[in-house]
Amino acid sequence: MDVQGSKSYEIRTYGCQMNVHDSERLAGLLEDAGYVRAPEGSDGEADVVVFNTCAVRENADNKLYGNLGHLAPKKARRPGMQIAVGGCLAQKDRDTIVKKAPWVDVVFGTHNIGKLPVLLERARVQEEAQVEIAESLEAFPSTLPTRRESAYAAWVSISVGCNNTCTFCIVPALRGKEKDRRPGDILAEVEALVAEGVSEITLLGQNVNAYGSDIGDREAFSKLLRACGKIEGLERVRFTSPHPRDFTDDVIAAMAETPNVMPQLHMPLQSGSDTVLKAMRRSYRQERYLGIIEKVRAAIPHAAITTDIIVGFPGETEEDFEQTLHVVREARFAQAFTFQYSKRPGTPAAEMENQIPKKVVQARYERLVALQEEISWEENKKQVGRTLELMVAEGEGRKDDTTHRLSGRAPDNRLVHFTKPEQQVRPGDVVTVEVTYAAPHHLLAEGPVLNVRRTRAGDAWEQRNAQEREKKQGVMLGLPKIGVPAPLPVATGSGCGCD
Repeated sequence: MDVQGSKSYEIRTYGCQMNVHDSERLAGLLEDAGYVRAPEGSDGEADVVVFNTCAVRENADNKLYGNLGHLAPKKARRPGMQIAVGGCLAQKDRDTIVKKAPWVDVVFGTHNIGKLPVLLERARVQEEAQVEIAESLEAFPSTLPTRRESAYAAWVSISVGCNNTCTFCIVPALRGKEKDRRPGDILAEVEALVAEGVSEITLLGQNVNAYGSDIGDREAFSKLLRACGKIEGLERVRFTSPHPRDFTDDVIAAMAETPNVMPQLHMPLQSGSDTVLKAMRRSYRQERYLGIIEKVRAAIPHAAITTDIIVGFPGETEEDFEQTLHVVREARFAQAFTFQYSKRPGTPAAEMENQIPKKVVQARYERLVALQEEISWEENKKQVGRTLELMVAEGEGRKDDTTHRLSGRAPDNRLVHFTKPEQQVRPGDVVTVEVTYAAPHHLLAEGPVLNVRRTRAGDAWEQRNAQEREKKQGVMLGLPKIGVPAPLPVATGSGCGCD
C-alpha cells in the first residue's frame, strides 16, 4: 500500500502500557524514516506490519503465530511487503519466530527498538531475515522519536525493567533490571510536552515507585511528583503501577500535597492471602497492604483506589481465597481488574504443584467479580450529587453518538458521560458537571454542563486533528485514533505494567 510514493506501516500492539508507549516510539521511528501510517482497518495491507508482542499470557505465542499465518498469503502476493516482530515474546523466543514463520523479515527485542528501521532496510537489501536481540538496554527509549497517540495526554517513562522476582511474571527476565532516567531528563520531557499542549501526563514504569533505587535516592519518586507540581500548565499527573513494597509515607505526602497529582491510586494486590503472597514472592502481606490504603484515605479522603487480583494461583485454598475477599471488602476498591491464573511459560509458578482445576478457578473468579461489582456500584453511588471537573476524552463512550453525550475523566479517573452542551467542546477541554446517576463502571451527568473551560490541550487536539484531515485529503491516509491513554492496565493482569 504505497501512498503517493511513501511506504505505509501498521503496528499491532499487545499487552501493557509499556508496550503501548513503545509502539508510539516505533511509530515515531518509522515516520522519521519516511513511512506513513496506514488507514485504520487496513488489516495487513500496509507495506510494513509490526507486531509489538506480550509474553505474559499462556497462549500469547499461539495468537502471534496465528496472526503471522494470516499474513503469509498476503505477503506472498506482495513481494515488497515486510513483517517485523518485537516486544517481550520476541525477546523470549528469538530465532524460534523465524523458524516457525520464515516469512518474517525482522525480529527485534525490548532493548533495541531503535534499530527497527535499520533492520527493515538490511532485510530488504540482503533479502534475508534479520534477528537482533540485545541483552541489555542500548539507550533509554525516551530518547527515540515518538509519534504520540494523544495531543493532550501523554505517557512519560521514568524507568524500564524491574528488580522484583514475582513467580508468576516473566517480565523482569525480558525487560531486564530496573534502569532509572535522570530526574532532569524526565522533567525536561514533561515540560516539552506541556509546551506542545499536553495537560495530563502519566508517569510510567514496571515498578514506578521503586524509582530512585538505580540512582541511589529512596525519596526520588516523591521528589519527582512534587517537581511535576511546579510545572506551569500541567493540570493532571498520574502514575502506574506502584508496588506496595515501595509505597512509602513520603509518596503519600507528595500525592496529598501536590495539587496536580490526581486523587487516584492503582496498586496491585494480586492476593489477600499471606500464604499465596509468599508463594508469589510478593514482598508484602495483607496487613501492610491494608495499612497503605488506610494512610492514603486519611491523607486523600476522596481517592479512588483500584487494583489487580489473580484468582487460582497454584496452591490457593478456599481459605486463601476468602482472605482475598476479605481484603476486597475492607479496601472497597473503586474497581478491580481480576484475572484467572494461567501458566506463563518460563515462570516458576508454571512448574509449581497444586495447579488449581479450571472449574474451581472459574467459580472463585465469578464470586470475586460479583462482590467487586457490588462494591464498585456502592462506591459510585457516593458520587451522585458531587460537582466534578472532567477532562473531555475521545472514544471513551461507545454510545455517545446515539445518546448525544460526551465522555470525560474525573480527577479520580472515574469515567463520566455528560450531556453534550450547545457550545463546542473538544477533547482536552475541561467541563464542570453534577453527577446524577451511578452505574458500576461509569457515572452520568444528565443535567446541563455547568461550565466549559477551553484549554491549550483542546487547542492542541484541534490543531492536530486539522493536520490529520489535511494529510488525509492530500495523501488518502486514514485518521489515526486520538485519545487519552488507557487509564489503567486493562490489557494484561500481572507482569508488565501492573507491578
